[in-house]
Amino acid sequence: MYSKNTLSKSLILIGSMLMFISACSLSSSKGTSAVPAPEFSGADANKTVARVNDKEITAVELKRAEKILIANKPGLQIPPTMHKEFEKQVLNQEITSELLFQESRKLEIKDLDKQVEAKIAQVKNGFPDSEKYVKQLGSIGLDEKTFADSVRRDISIAYVVKTEIAPGISVRDEEVKKFYDQNPDKFRQEEQVRASHILIGVDAKAGPEAQKAARDKAEKLRAELVKGAAFATLAKENSTCPSSRQGGDLGFFGKGKMVPPFEQAAFALKPGELSPVVESQFGYHIIKVVERKKAETITFSAAKNKIEEYIKAQKTNLAIDVFVGELRKNAKVEVLL
Repeated sequence: MYSKNTLSKSLILIGSMLMFISACSLSSSKGTSAVPAPEFSGADANKTVARVNDKEITAVELKRAEKILIANKPGLQIPPTMHKEFEKQVLNQEITSELLFQESRKLEIKDLDKQVEAKIAQVKNGFPDSEKYVKQLGSIGLDEKTFADSVRRDISIAYVVKTEIAPGISVRDEEVKKFYDQNPDKFRQEEQVRASHILIGVDAKAGPEAQKAARDKAEKLRAELVKGAAFATLAKENSTCPSSRQGGDLGFFGKGKMVPPFEQAAFALKPGELSPVVESQFGYHIIKVVERKKAETITFSAAKNKIEEYIKAQKTNLAIDVFVGELRKNAKVEVLL
């Protein structure tokens, strides 16, 4: 919520809907939705935009996929002149997913029903109650049954990737070392702090009385902290930031990741110190720095595993493209958009 997210225009291959619903559980306690409820009605909603063998992809499914992808990329803007191209890319992704899902039907996936139930339970546990869970599903035109179907679909596609594609992917040690040597900038870790905060949120457009009430509450809480109150306890009880669930812990972050007033206050503190009440566009913060890390170069031994994972992921994506290309050659795919 407070980070300046690095925007990526790449599309997510699978699991977008599940990622979106899971992420929305973080803000569910405030009853908010990350995207507005889509208007899916009328004849246009049932219009077929593509066919993959015997499966039709409808306009409503395409529009839902667009909204979920945008919601998973905070800040991503699609200019009107690019929307048609974006729509085609999303449709191509839906076709890819359908081809992989149809391939999964040829495989025996052990305990698939139990896996689906476990994943749904995990998502539901992220919401304060069933009502907010159902409301969030409704915000993208789903009910519990259709969401369960989408989870089954995601798990099935992931199984195809895991069993049919990933086993053929390997990464040699020399590839990992070469990547490390050729990308020194990627392993330069700037100074970081680990901080916790309590946010007393208030709308930036709120009147003077509401602003004063929020600041007064923040000042009162800070006074309690100075007297020895437990930071995590007060954060859980009072903070309006989703981080309240972790006692206000925001983890480590570097410069340029937070809004300026917050960043300036956090980096001015020593471990264990408490900031004055800090005002930002989100409201009033009380910040406590827990730990600091100096700027350093990450060693090869420390970076090796992550580099290997990265290279393997890149190779897997390429292998998926080849795999899907073969599936598409043997399938009947009609694009009607």
